[in-house]
Amino acid sequence: MLAVAVSVALTAAACGGGGNDDDEGGEGGGAPANAAIEKILNPSDKKGGTLVYESADTPDSMDPGNTYYGYMWNFSRLYARSLMTYAPGAGAEAAEPVPDLAEGPGEASDGGRTWTYKIKKGVKYEDGTEITAGDVKYAVERSNYARDVLSLGPNYFAQYLKNPDDYQGPYKDKSEEGISSIQTPDDHTIVFNLAQPFQEFDYLVAMTQTAPVPRDKDNGSDYQKNIVSSGSYKFESFNLDKSATLVRNDQWDPKTDKIRKQLPDKIEVRFKVNPETIDKNIEAGKTHVMFDALGVTAQTQSQMLRDESNMLDNPTGGRLTYMAINTTVAPFDDVNCRKAVEFAVDKDSSMRALGGEPKGDIATTALPPDVPSHQSYEDPYATEGNKGDVEKAKAALKECGKPNGFDTVLTARTERQDEIDNATAIQAALKKVGINAQIQKFPGGKYFTDFAGSRKWGQDNNAGLYMMQWGADWPSGYGFLQQIANGGALGESGNTNISYLDDPEINKLLDESIADPDAAARAKAYAEVDKKMLETAAIVPLSYFKVLHQRSDEVTNLVVSQAFSGQYDYLNLGLK
Repeated sequence: MLAVAVSVALTAAACGGGGNDDDEGGEGGGAPANAAIEKILNPSDKKGGTLVYESADTPDSMDPGNTYYGYMWNFSRLYARSLMTYAPGAGAEAAEPVPDLAEGPGEASDGGRTWTYKIKKGVKYEDGTEITAGDVKYAVERSNYARDVLSLGPNYFAQYLKNPDDYQGPYKDKSEEGISSIQTPDDHTIVFNLAQPFQEFDYLVAMTQTAPVPRDKDNGSDYQKNIVSSGSYKFESFNLDKSATLVRNDQWDPKTDKIRKQLPDKIEVRFKVNPETIDKNIEAGKTHVMFDALGVTAQTQSQMLRDESNMLDNPTGGRLTYMAINTTVAPFDDVNCRKAVEFAVDKDSSMRALGGEPKGDIATTALPPDVPSHQSYEDPYATEGNKGDVEKAKAALKECGKPNGFDTVLTARTERQDEIDNATAIQAALKKVGINAQIQKFPGGKYFTDFAGSRKWGQDNNAGLYMMQWGADWPSGYGFLQQIANGGALGESGNTNISYLDDPEINKLLDESIADPDAAARAKAYAEVDKKMLETAAIVPLSYFKVLHQRSDEVTNLVVSQAFSGQYDYLNLGLK
């Protein structure tokens, strides 16, 4: 999805890593560090075996229409086919959407207000029932218009479809007709009618919210317990607190699918495994992939870099690590109190807490450098050596009427030790200016539904600061910014705009830019939104994040995906 840069540290390590450069396309152990960024390692069509993933936490949801973690969008393609998707491959080519359920890209009309897709015939669910356009329409309705039931995932469709004011989603509106702005003139045609032009719509329908759901099998938030597969694998078992097991879907027809290979006999995902245990299991060949793509622990990182291991890939993937400031919680409803935090944060110690250069570079903008439309500009809160400025922070506190500081809550995700370490470094920096931030930790699977992403929880718990990491929904400034900056995306829970930013000028820039057919003009507008986000002091950019993957020598078709923020592409992984 996004351009990938190579870590200097790993480039150096690769020189002495004992790798055989002539073997890059074959044995993964013979390839140098970062080789999976540039090409597919161990290409193979060999079938069989059990591919094992392990995760430090549980996902927010396995339901493709109710998830917003990038690794779930990546993984769910195994059992859910959307209208468009991303094919496995190396480099920027893999970041372009390709047809999946659809026969081809959308046909735009009315200046980009209407988008029509033809759905392939003969594509079946795991029970042998043919997938129809009505199933895709229903999937969009449930994921975007029933936010009281399915609060996770983006809500682009609800914002931009031509909506009747009284439509409340399929759980309340039981009519078969559904929303009038999505039409299905026949079983293999679906038409989206928008309130305004949307020039990047093929990217939008590549999200898993367009994966079909049969109405008679849907049971709301519990659908993840009985998902009806449209992909090459189906669920054999699922326990949210323990594991998930997928097996081959015998109704999947490769004649309708040019991108999936269906290689392993079985795929197992184990939840709530200690991160250090995951690292050791991958090294020992007991586990093949870290499911949540968080990268190796600090201890493993130190050891592997010290040993100059070549079994590492260190892509950027266009992710930003930042701290969101809740603009609706006092005293952060005063911009000067937010600016006090901006000046107080020691980004240098924050970067070291994350793990140093292999984990990224200090950030000064909202858009990472490898996201299209990124523009460099002068950081309004720059401090000498990126170490913070106590005097400027105290001056801002005086401006907002809090000269002696105040108390607040700073949240982080329990299973993300680097995020907790980062929060601890920030806590120490804030204390120097009298801001006492109490760190509270919450599970990543509920972070956006029950805690940071819940408007009421933030207000009730004096939670003003939230640790956050973000990657683009698709490779444009709009795909990165819209769901963390546009007030129109806000709801009561499931929010990813956890600054609760609702700035009319930013909202207008985003809404108008996506309608502009001029790509250069759109990019300019996205860069302007970036600047305005920092002017409002709604976020503290900390680092342009780089993940440090430990590569398994047992896995075939291994490649870093630009479509999924520098994760390995999960779609066609196999075993030697």
